[in-house]
Amino acid sequence: MDGTTVGLVAFASLIVLLGLRVPIAFALAGVATLGTFAIFAFRTGTFMPERAIRPTSSMVFSNSFDLIHSYDLSMIPLFVALGHIAYKAEITTRIYHAARVWLARVPGGVAMASVVGCGGFSAITGSSIACASTMGRICSPEMLRMGYDKRLATASVAAGGTLGSLIPPSVLFIIYGIFTETSISALFLAGVLPGILSLLGFLLVIWIWVRRDPAAAPAYTGTITGHDRLNAARDAWPAVLLFVIIVGGIYGGIFTATEAAAISVSVTLVIGFMQRKLTIAEVIDALRETVIQTTSIFIIAAGAKIFVAFIALTGVAGDIVGWVQDANLSVIVLMLAIAAIYLLLGMFLDPIGIMVLTLPLLVPLVEGYGLNLIWFGVVVIKLLEIGLITPPVGLNVFVIGSVVGKEVPIDRIFSGIVRFLAVDVVVLAIIMGFPILSLLIPNSM
Repeated sequence: MDGTTVGLVAFASLIVLLGLRVPIAFALAGVATLGTFAIFAFRTGTFMPERAIRPTSSMVFSNSFDLIHSYDLSMIPLFVALGHIAYKAEITTRIYHAARVWLARVPGGVAMASVVGCGGFSAITGSSIACASTMGRICSPEMLRMGYDKRLATASVAAGGTLGSLIPPSVLFIIYGIFTETSISALFLAGVLPGILSLLGFLLVIWIWVRRDPAAAPAYTGTITGHDRLNAARDAWPAVLLFVIIVGGIYGGIFTATEAAAISVSVTLVIGFMQRKLTIAEVIDALRETVIQTTSIFIIAAGAKIFVAFIALTGVAGDIVGWVQDANLSVIVLMLAIAAIYLLLGMFLDPIGIMVLTLPLLVPLVEGYGLNLIWFGVVVIKLLEIGLITPPVGLNVFVIGSVVGKEVPIDRIFSGIVRFLAVDVVVLAIIMGFPILSLLIPNSM
C-alpha cells in the first residue's frame, strides 16, 4: 500500500477522531499504530499481518521510550512545579497587586493591572490556561464588583491569559523545541519581545476602549499614597527575581533552560518558607498537581512522538513539500496559508493538539523554504495564542466563563474579545513581517 495514501487517510481519520472528542493522546497513538501496521502488513502487496507485528511494536515502544528519557523533557515538570509552588507562595499574584496600586488612578487601571498581572504570572508559570484560571478568579470578580463593563472585566483577563504561551517559560515552546530539535533556550528568548509587544497591544486596547466609553471603567475613588506604591513594588520582588533568573540566566549563558527551571524552583521554595507563605502540606499539594498536569502532557507528547515517526515512515511530508515547491508559492503566500490553517484549527482544537498535528508536515516545508525555525516557532505559538480566544471554542474564554458563572454569558465575553483579537492579528503581522523582532535577543547571545 502506498505510504502517502496511508498518511493522508491517517490524517483524515485523526481529524475525525478529534472532532468526536477522542482524547488526543489516544487518537495520535492509535492512528499511528494502525497506520504503521498497515504499511508493514501490505509491504509485499499481500496482506501479511505476521510481518507487521514486530516492526510496529518496535516503532511504538522505542519512540515512546526515547521521548520519556529526553533530557529536555525534564524541564516541563520543573516549570509546572514552579508555577504551582509560586502560586501557593503568593508570588505569582503580587505583580497584579503591585500593578493594581500603581495603575489605580489610570482610566481602566484595574483591567490594565489584570493584563500586567497575567504577563507576570506567565513569566513564572508558562501555562496560558492556568494563568487565565488563576487570574480570572482574582481580577474579573473585582472588576465586576467595581461596576466595570462585563465584557471588559472578562475579555481583558481571557486575552491576558494567552500571554502564557509566548512569554517565557512556555510549555508550548518546550514541546515545539523537542519536536523540531531547536534550542529551547533560544525559543524562550525569542518570545520575550513579541510577548511584551502583545502585552502592550492589550493595554492599548483597554486605553482606547475606556477613552471612547468612560462608563466601561468607573474611576477609582480610594486613596493611594506614595508609601502604598513603594510597598507594592517591594512586595513584587520575588516574581521579578524569578524572571531575571530564567531569562537573564539563559541569555547570559550562565545556565540552560532546564537548570534555570531547577534553580527557580529551589529559590521559590526558599522564599516561600522564609516569608512564611508556604507549608509542607502546600508544597505536597503543589507537587501532586504537578504530577497530574505533567502526566497529561507526557502522555500527549508520547502519542505525538509515535505519530511523528509514522509520518516520517509514510513519506507524506516529503510529498507535500514537493507539491508546494512545484506550485512555486511565494514565502508570503505560504505563511498566509499556514496562518489560515492554524487559525481555523484554533477554533476547534487545543494548542498542543494543533501543534502535534501540524508540525510533522509543516516543519519540513518551512525548512525547504530556508526559513528560520526559531522565528517560525514564535509565529506558531502566537497563532496558538490567538486560538485560545477564538470562537467558538476559545479555551481561555470558557475558563473565564466558568469563573464568573451565569453573571456573564459566554457570548458577552466573546463580544469583548473581538477588540483583543484585532490587535493580536496586528501583532502577528508584525512578527511575520519583521523576523528580527523574534531573533534579536537570541542572535545577541
